[in-house]
Amino acid sequence: MMCGGASAARPATEETQRIAEQVRGRASPVRERRAGECSDLFISLEFRKKEKDLTGFCALQVHVGNDEFMHLRVFKSLPHENEQLSLHSYQGSKTKHDDLAYF
Repeated sequence: MMCGGASAARPATEETQRIAEQVRGRASPVRERRAGECSDLFISLEFRKKEKDLTGFCALQVHVGNDEFMHLRVFKSLPHENEQLSLHSYQGSKTKHDDLAYF
């Protein structure tokens, strides 16, 4: 990892699944309106991050049903800032094999 760059993609953890669940409501409605369907599936598969822990920006690949995936860019503040997770941006219409680029 180069200084200031994102890590290589890594398998999801329990913590990245909790992060995905916390921002789900902000990412899902757009997908559901577009597809005209609702899926209970929202599983974090891999992630990239900039910091040692999951503070700062991280990118998540999330399985949302069938062969559909989303990439989420989430900001997690430092603990002393006591702020909620923020969904910064997302990309839909992804496949499992799309590179989780740090966007």
